[in-house]
Amino acid sequence: MNPKKYTLGLVTAILALAAQSAGAHTLTATAGGLGSGLAHPFLGIDHLLAMLAVGLWAVQLGGSAVWKVPLAFVVTMLLGAGLAGVDLPFIETVIAASVLVLGLAITLPWRLAPLLASLMVALFALFHGHAHGSAMPITASPLIYFAGFAAATLVLHVLGAASGYLLFQRSQAVLVRVGGTGTGRRGSVAVERDLRRHLSRESTLHPVIFSA
Repeated sequence: MNPKKYTLGLVTAILALAAQSAGAHTLTATAGGLGSGLAHPFLGIDHLLAMLAVGLWAVQLGGSAVWKVPLAFVVTMLLGAGLAGVDLPFIETVIAASVLVLGLAITLPWRLAPLLASLMVALFALFHGHAHGSAMPITASPLIYFAGFAAATLVLHVLGAASGYLLFQRSQAVLVRVGGTGTGRRGSVAVERDLRRHLSRESTLHPVIFSA
């Protein structure tokens, strides 16, 4: 298989899905929630970057991590989606932190054992999955909706992995690290934004009362 044609096909598929994402939340039960599930990973830049980064980092690690790390992410993400009714703290902040940490992992790079790398991405995947599950339309079939966002996540993992593979084949590892740096910067901005929002909410709910 020609790697260039394969990657181009993946990019085309992603663009086609992304083009539908604007109307994803208006899809009815006729599609069983499949369209919403497919589109949801593309609705947030943090979801998108984290899933691409997982595939890229897996290729960077090499060996069995190429399949173990993405698989750990997808399986734990589905578990997190099933816990959508459970109140997890700092969901958006952890999702943003996943972008920051994965960006650092690619840039530095972190040479973790496949098991440790899988555990790390699994922790983040739990929160990504919770966010996906919480966004499920009321009329959607959970099974079909879950299958949709799992499939979209796998596409993003493969695209990240294919991009990394092509760059390493062309001895362009520096571009991989540049991408990791950009991803990390986006994550740091998102983490700061979410922490400020949380602190602002806390100060509103629990105002400080000064006594004379």
